[in-house]
Amino acid sequence: MVYLTGAGPGDIELLTVKALRVIREADVIIYDRLANPEILEEAKDGCEFIYVGKEDSHHTLPQEEINEVIYQASQQYETVVRLKGGDPFVFGRGGEEGIHLRERGAAFAFIPGVTSAIAVPEYAGIPVTHRGITVSFRVVTGHESTKAQSQIPWENYRTDDTIVFLMGLHRLETITRKLIEIGKPADFPIAVISRGTRPDQQTVIGTLSDIYDRAKDLPTPALIVVGEVVKLRDQLGWFEQ
Repeated sequence: MVYLTGAGPGDIELLTVKALRVIREADVIIYDRLANPEILEEAKDGCEFIYVGKEDSHHTLPQEEINEVIYQASQQYETVVRLKGGDPFVFGRGGEEGIHLRERGAAFAFIPGVTSAIAVPEYAGIPVTHRGITVSFRVVTGHESTKAQSQIPWENYRTDDTIVFLMGLHRLETITRKLIEIGKPADFPIAVISRGTRPDQQTVIGTLSDIYDRAKDLPTPALIVVGEVVKLRDQLGWFEQ
């Protein structure tokens, strides 16, 4: 059995009980860069570890090869854990990995993880929804391929929804420019949260016009929150106090 498992946003205590159980039972764990390495310490003696992490400038393996690594592991081991930062279905390529396994007849199950899209703003004291401010939020990839035409429907973001961009620090200047171009005020509130839910979390608050200069040198991974809810951090901030 292959367990496509969400590792949560970083804080090891946000790992689910079910995820922890299969990690302790695993014969092999195939893990990525965003999974907290402390989680691997929960594995049993003799468990094999395979790193398939991706970074902006370097991929250990392309996704197609990762899919095959997982399948081959399923043929060699009884219990396989594919450990993915956040949740497997939130820009985690979990669907692609599951389809690859299904096409080859391998048994698999998904174990949801706490997504950084909600948890990281919460650790920064920024609610993604709040009565009287916004009743909805969007989660958008900030890491589109620069070689392909953008699939982000920027014109739809004129509304006052909260917008959460995952993995978008390296495109922060483009993101803010696009939002201003569609009519967002230059002084619209925005936050960038680096290494969210971890002890070294940093949050930088600004506006669409100045956040790039304020936050461009933050370490990754980083998450971007755009919306009036950012202003609530003064009242709700707790983790970095």
